Amino acid sequence: MSLKPVLSPEVAAAQAEGKAIVALESTIITHGMPYPQNLETARRVEDEIRAAGAVPATIAVLNGTLHAGLTDAQLEELAQAKNVAKISRADMAVIMAQGRTGATTVAATMIAAHLAGIHVFATGGIGGVHKGAEDSFDISADLLELAATPVSVVAAGAKAILDVPKTLEVLETQGVPVITYGQDSFPAFWSATSPLASPLRMDAPEDIAKAHQMRGQLGLPGGQLIANPIPAAAEIPQAEMNPIIDAATTEADEKGITGKEVTPFLLQRIFELTEGRSLTANIELVLNNARLAAQIAKALG
Repeated sequence: MSLKPVLSPEVAAAQAEGKAIVALESTIITHGMPYPQNLETARRVEDEIRAAGAVPATIAVLNGTLHAGLTDAQLEELAQAKNVAKISRADMAVIMAQGRTGATTVAATMIAAHLAGIHVFATGGIGGVHKGAEDSFDISADLLELAATPVSVVAAGAKAILDVPKTLEVLETQGVPVITYGQDSFPAFWSATSPLASPLRMDAPEDIAKAHQMRGQLGLPGGQLIANPIPAAAEIPQAEMNPIIDAATTEADEKGITGKEVTPFLLQRIFELTEGRSLTANIELVLNNARLAAQIAKALG
């Protein structure tokens, strides 16, 4: 018997009434930006989903209890919490067994959403294959989760600090549909386009919802990655971003930064090198993903 997450009153009412629900991760709150900007952004993303006619369900572990949907008081508590664990599939059960508080990554959010009966999840960007993975074997659990758990994940592609071609290869090997919304080019997180062709393209939320349902009818495991380009007005073009990413990556190598410390270091250095523009773009792409996820969730009925 599976452990069911505790639903917030808003999410419980939405399920009872058959309303569309969109899952949200919580690491952007605890590990993405400082208080109170993290709380303001979390509320903006939730409100964007409500404005689009769906109900947000922010996922987190609070004092050992898995929640699908947080009250505003719980959201504020999480935004100010200290020593919050960053949870993925490997340590999710351990953090809960210890009664600790943890924020969910893409993989852990997918697990919780599936347990709660939520089919669509909006995030910023997924994890993937890190540069130099042929030596380090550093590959995010997000990719295998997409192959295993039947949730459609709306993201602005993979984080641009990764080895995106290898990330796409692993997703193909794992049988994960990678569907770009509205264009043939695979988006590059802060940048709307890249030289990489998207494996698949769909132009309507209703078609994406139908593909999600069809996978279930075929008995195929896993979910879908929906790559949603950042709005052009908010993007930082690749020609500008690539040298900045390269400089930050070189600095991380020189300092011997490895494992779970790589991503936060790179994101912080890129924030500094872009004078904050990377974070502004990140917020805009998350809001954009929330809007599309709400449309897909509504189309799923």
